[in-house]
Amino acid sequence: MARNAPNDDRREPIPEEEARALPYDPAALQGISRQSVEWHHDSYYASLLKGRAATAKKLAEMHEKDDWSDIRGVKRNESHNANGQILHEIYFAILGGDGEAEKDLPVRTRIETDFGSFEAWQAELKAVAAQARGWAITCWDPSDGRLHVYLTDGHDIGPVWGAQPIIPLDVSEHAYYYDHGPNRAAYVEAFLANLNWKAIDQYYRRAAGL
Repeated sequence: MARNAPNDDRREPIPEEEARALPYDPAALQGISRQSVEWHHDSYYASLLKGRAATAKKLAEMHEKDDWSDIRGVKRNESHNANGQILHEIYFAILGGDGEAEKDLPVRTRIETDFGSFEAWQAELKAVAAQARGWAITCWDPSDGRLHVYLTDGHDIGPVWGAQPIIPLDVSEHAYYYDHGPNRAAYVEAFLANLNWKAIDQYYRRAAGL
């Protein structure tokens, strides 16, 4: 017989969430096509929400049956889908701009302080993006109070605990292959050209507690 939690007070499985709508027309980006955006957002990102909900349902069943035989696989799916959801929601939210990082934005000032110059940050980001198998993520790290560009392979292999993503750059093939084929560098340039720096600044301010 499966064990019951005290007072049998279990949370219901997390319901499948609605995909966050894009804050811009998917045809509005330069160098990233409507088709790529729609496939990426409507299919891939939406599948992560479904996967997260399915994992929550599976965990509830495991509690009910007191059967933990597949816990490793379920937990790997949980982190894959949860991290993928978080990163994609920020990724889509910070696009739709003209790529101009105004010099008076706090995030621009912080980048110049932590990397030495805006150009040095771009150089590191591009180098990480060329080698990553998942994401090149500019994060605010409260452990040392500065920005870093972190590399992850997949959604959940290599993240740093506590670091807050402010510019997640998806370099998985689903993000760029339709438009650019193997030319990942061209996609990275298009990503930078479409950044909405006011949105990025909001993520930075929130992460840094400003």
